[in-house]
Amino acid sequence: MQFKKYTKQRSGTIQGLRSFKDTLPKNIKKVINNRGNIYSETLNNWKYIVGENLFKVCYPKSFKNSNKFSVGTLLIMVKRGHEVDVEYSKKEIMDRMNSFFKNSVIEKIKLTSFSDEKKPTFKENEIKENVTNSKYKKIIKDIKNEKIKKSLLELTKVFKEK
Repeated sequence: MQFKKYTKQRSGTIQGLRSFKDTLPKNIKKVINNRGNIYSETLNNWKYIVGENLFKVCYPKSFKNSNKFSVGTLLIMVKRGHEVDVEYSKKEIMDRMNSFFKNSVIEKIKLTSFSDEKKPTFKENEIKENVTNSKYKKIIKDIKNEKIKKSLLELTKVFKEK
């Protein structure tokens, strides 16, 4: 059996399945590794990047890549009252992130504060009454099979309890 050598592929291939990473062009792999991976790696290593004290009061919300018109920006959510601590450590966070990724990834950090209190936006009674929409109630009533109708109604009761 002879091996086929394709000039566009990085390695010689044998007939059969190839791994996904080998099917992507080289320049696409670089883009995915450089840009698509940054936010997920930041989330996974946030405690290491900012330290124990800041880890308790802030977390990264989003990351915008750098391009021709804008710089790489990290949006950080900070508990109300701790904005000053994070503001003073912005430079240190940028340095640690850039050293973690081994290149200049972030040039700017934006802070957004949030309150730590959990406020329900709707009343408990509304949840229990409106678990199934009237549209779905009509659809359930139109079902001819009694077993399916009964199981769907029991499922809505479970949601009502939660």
